[in-house]
Amino acid sequence: MDEREKNTNAQAPPHHGDRAMHQDYIGVEPESSRDEEYAAEMTAEDYETRKHEGDNGEVNTMYGWIAIAVSVISFFMWPIVLGAAGIILGFVSRGRGADTLGNIAIAAGAISILITLFILPFV
Repeated sequence: MDEREKNTNAQAPPHHGDRAMHQDYIGVEPESSRDEEYAAEMTAEDYETRKHEGDNGEVNTMYGWIAIAVSVISFFMWPIVLGAAGIILGFVSRGRGADTLGNIAIAAGAISILITLFILPFV
């Protein structure tokens, strides 16, 4: 018999896979063969929320309402300047969380500028 046949005929000792899995590189079994977690746990007491005194929902929508007001005023006076200001304030309000108000202000400012540039010269 050659060496390969001897290895295939030999039986593995009991728990051979477990022992091999938990051995060090030099073949010595470590003190504890259990899997242990070394990560730190995070609890609710460890987590701190940042509280800003002046940061509430009304402040976020204030920029949106101002942007809409500037965009609507741009239909009656200084359409290019106030329309551009309404668009800029619309993007600022979208960045602060007032998406609907910001989108309305952007659309109204853009419409005001487009009417001034493309429709009023021909009327």
